[in-house]
Amino acid sequence: MASAQKIVDALKKHNITHAVGVPDNGSARIYELLREEPKIEVITVTREGEAFAIAAGLYVGGKKPVIIIQNTGFLESGDAIRGTVINMQVPVVVFIGYRGYHNRDADGKWVDSVAAFLEPTLKAWDLPYHKLETDADIDSIDWAYGKSAETSLPAAVLLIGHAK
Repeated sequence: MASAQKIVDALKKHNITHAVGVPDNGSARIYELLREEPKIEVITVTREGEAFAIAAGLYVGGKKPVIIIQNTGFLESGDAIRGTVINMQVPVVVFIGYRGYHNRDADGKWVDSVAAFLEPTLKAWDLPYHKLETDADIDSIDWAYGKSAETSLPAAVLLIGHAK
């Protein structure tokens, strides 16, 4: 995985004001570093769908949130995504932990079914995304902010592995 500090530095470059979501093993270090930033407020929610509604409200209030969740929570959030950030045209970047990405059996099939559903769901919902696995992929964050600004819609960064 990419360096959590480089991810946080990229988010700071985009002047985020809030990080909203549910920490998991892959994003835990990112959340730790964000909590140390005096200009960024971290808001943890009980369900990932809440993150989209809160981020939409923050955006309407003139703030610049980022959403950080795992793929299981992303799939749980379908109606919140549709009803808030898509219908309201909120240009928010969503970091999605790609749980199960490297877990395949000997035949190449996904061991964890959530990994099999993530990208097809993103494509079905017409949500653009790039993958971020190593420091060489950090520019996917810039891409996502550019894409969301261009379309006034969400764009995703898929976090592969655990941020270190």
